[in-house]
Amino acid sequence: MPNWKKALLGPAAICAGLSFSPLFIATAQAELFEAKTFTLKNGMEVVVLPRHLAPVVFQVVVYKVGAADGEKGKNGVAHFLEHLMFKATKKLKAGQFSQDVDRVGGTDNAFTNQDMTAFHQEFAAEHLPQFMAAEADRMVNLQLDDKVVLPERDVILNERGQTVESDPGSRLSEAMNAAIFQNHPYGLPIIGWRHEMETYTTQDAVDFYHRWYAPNNAILIIAGDVQPDEVKKLAEKNFGKLAARTIPARERLMEPPPEAARRLSLSSPEVEHPSVWRRYMAESYRTAGLAQGDNAPYALSLLSEVLGGGAVGRLYRQLVIESHVAISAGASYNGDARDYGSFTFYASPRDPAELAKAEAAIDTEIAKLLKDGITADELAAAKNRLLMEAAKARDSLNGPALLVAEALAGGETMDDIQSWPDRINAVTVDDVMTAAHAILTPENSVTSTLLPEATDDGKAPEAPAGAAPSGETPASDTAQ
Repeated sequence: MPNWKKALLGPAAICAGLSFSPLFIATAQAELFEAKTFTLKNGMEVVVLPRHLAPVVFQVVVYKVGAADGEKGKNGVAHFLEHLMFKATKKLKAGQFSQDVDRVGGTDNAFTNQDMTAFHQEFAAEHLPQFMAAEADRMVNLQLDDKVVLPERDVILNERGQTVESDPGSRLSEAMNAAIFQNHPYGLPIIGWRHEMETYTTQDAVDFYHRWYAPNNAILIIAGDVQPDEVKKLAEKNFGKLAARTIPARERLMEPPPEAARRLSLSSPEVEHPSVWRRYMAESYRTAGLAQGDNAPYALSLLSEVLGGGAVGRLYRQLVIESHVAISAGASYNGDARDYGSFTFYASPRDPAELAKAEAAIDTEIAKLLKDGITADELAAAKNRLLMEAAKARDSLNGPALLVAEALAGGETMDDIQSWPDRINAVTVDDVMTAAHAILTPENSVTSTLLPEATDDGKAPEAPAGAAPSGETPASDTAQ
C-alpha cells in the first residue's frame, strides 16, 4: 500500500532513486474520505473523493501498467511512453495539455513506477470538464512518429545521466534492486538501462500504448470540490464512449527461495559521508491479501514504526541518542508494490571512519528484536501513531487520491483500503514477531555500503551526510 507521506508530498521530478519518509498508514484513506466508486460500461474504474474546503479539484488517471510489465529488454518503455503522452493528439498540439493547465493556474505532472503509470493535475473545479476531456483524448488519440519520438529518446537518456548516473546513491540503489530481485523484473530500473534505452523505437512506444492504454486498464480518481453524480456524468460522457480492448495478463517471473546473503559496496568522490543499508524481501499488501488471513504486511508496518518511527523509534534512540554511534538511523517497510515488499534498515555513522561500528549496531538491534521481541506498550503506541497520521491525512487533497491510485493499481480493492484501520488494530505482538522471524534471515538480505573515496592519506573525509540508496521509487517528470 502507499505510505501517506509519499502521497502527500507527491512525486518529485527525478527518474529513479528518490527517497520518501517511511510512515505507513496505507489504506485507511478511502473510508476516511467517504469514497464513492463506480465502473463504466467499458470497464473503467472511477473513484470520487469529495472534499469541499476550496473550489479545487485533483484529477488522476492511472494505467495499470509499469516498468515491470515491459517486454524483455524494453522495461523502460513504460517511462518513455509517459513522456510521449504529452505530445500531440488528434485534438491537441504537442504540449498543449500542460500549457492549458498552466494557463488556468493549475499544475500538471506524471510518474511511472514498477506497477503503474499516473497522470495528474490540480486546477479550479470549474475546469474539470475541459481536462477530463483532454485525458480521455490522449488515452486513445496520441499521434507518434519518428520526428516526435526520437528526440524524446534523447531526453530520457539525458534524464538517466542526470538523475541516476551522476548520483552514487541512485547507482547503488539500482545495484541493490538487481541483487535482491534475482529473477523478478523489479530488479530492472524503471527508467531502463542506457544501452537498451538507446535502441527504443517509435514502434516500441506505439505497441506499448496500444497494448496497455485502454479504459478497461485505467482508473480515474477525482478528489476535491465535486459531487459524485456530476463526476459520473462527466466520466460517462468523456471516457464511457471509448472502446474496451483485450489487455494482456500481467505475467511476471517470480523469485526463487533466497539462498545466500548478498553484499554490495560503492565508493565515489561525490559521497560526503558513508552509510549502510540492509534490505530484506517481504510480502506486499497484495500478496498477503491473496492468502486469506495473512496480516504480515500490517504487522511489518507496525514493526517499522516501532523500530524506525522517527525520534521515538528504537534505532534512532539507541544509535543516535544513547550510544552516539550514528547521526541518522531508522527502518522502513514498503508493501506498496504488487508482487513483493521490502523491509530496510539504515544508518550513517557519526564518525565517518566507523561505518562498521554502525552496521554492528544495526545487527545488535536486529538480534535483540528477534530474541526479546517488542512490548505490548510499544505496539499500542505504534498503532496510535499510525492511526493518528491516517486521520490527519484526510486534510490533504492530492494525498488521498494518490494513496487510492497506488493501492488500486497495485492490485488492492476498495474493501482492502477501507479495512486498513481494523487490520492494523487486530495485529498482536505475536503477529509482529512471526512476521519479523519470517523475513529477518541472513539469506534473505542484501547489505550495501555507500562510501567516500579515500583521500591521499587513506582516510575518508569528514563531512555532512551525503546521498544514500532508498530503493527505487517512481520515475517522475514535469510535463513535456
